[in-house]
Amino acid sequence: MSPKSAQSDARIENVDVKLEVIVIPVSDVDRAKEFYVRLGWRLDQTPPGIVQLTPHGSGCSVQFGPGLTPAAPGSAMAYLVVSDVEAARNALVAAGVEVGGLFHVSPDGPVDGLDPERRSYVSRATFRDPDGNTWLMQEITTRLPGRIEGGLTSFGSASDLASALRRAAAAHGEHEERTGQRDENWPDWYATYMVSEQSGAKLPE
Repeated sequence: MSPKSAQSDARIENVDVKLEVIVIPVSDVDRAKEFYVRLGWRLDQTPPGIVQLTPHGSGCSVQFGPGLTPAAPGSAMAYLVVSDVEAARNALVAAGVEVGGLFHVSPDGPVDGLDPERRSYVSRATFRDPDGNTWLMQEITTRLPGRIEGGLTSFGSASDLASALRRAAAAHGEHEERTGQRDENWPDWYATYMVSEQSGAKLPE
């Protein structure tokens, strides 16, 4: 098959495209760098004039530097996904970051405090960098159906994997209480639970 034929047969939905970097507008590069390093984000090796940092467990990085974007400093807003928003907020506060209070979304708007049912996508907290760029932390443990392709499961860090194992363990304990017997096949049950949680499939009972 000629290269031209191969290109014509390609379908855009089959082309892998991975979000790599988000450029954020800042007015003081050194001040911004100090702030994001304080968050525990990894400082990456980059060409001169570019500062790039990657949040722990993330496949996407942030960049800033002179002339990288015409956007006004402080005008950016982005989401950060965490498996436990309360723990994430406590860690940021301990690092000296000013973080807004925990809240959850409701049909009537934001409500103070964690979602009583700890549903995914509902509990949140926000913080801002020195320029005012806004980061919204969103607690997600179970993905909506179709968000993760093909039931693939991956964890960006050991802490994410540990959190998923703890949730599976708690759910498995409830499973054994319902059945009234010990489940000797718990590794398969854990695996099914963790894959279903990430892919948005029905959780095992």
